Amino acid sequence: MLLSEVCSILDARVITGEDSDVISNIDIHMACGCDLMSDVLAFVKDQALLLTGLMNQQVIRTAEMMDIIAVCFVRGKLPADDVVELAKKRGITLLATEHPLFSACGMLYDNGLRGREHG
Repeated sequence: MLLSEVCSILDARVITGEDSDVISNIDIHMACGCDLMSDVLAFVKDQALLLTGLMNQQVIRTAEMMDIIAVCFVRGKLPADDVVELAKKRGITLLATEHPLFSACGMLYDNGLRGREHG
């Protein structure tokens, strides 16, 4: 799924990576909804979108380690300037949606974006 489709489905605001050509060409292979970064380290793989309500630099550092290419903050939360700047330096696209985490994950799932299956 293209990141532009994710933005449309979630009615998400683009915080970093505002260039429409970039958003239109980023392909998301899977998504993960999580606030516990140790779980992200255990389950997420590259080309992923992370949906979270956690608002600190650790989210960006975890995303960088796991080759997560975009982070979407939920519940209308907006990251502080230091988080935005770190994401820009690391080339990680940031989004924000008003939807709660559970609903946002369900909306993406209903539109064909999956997470990693256990087993």
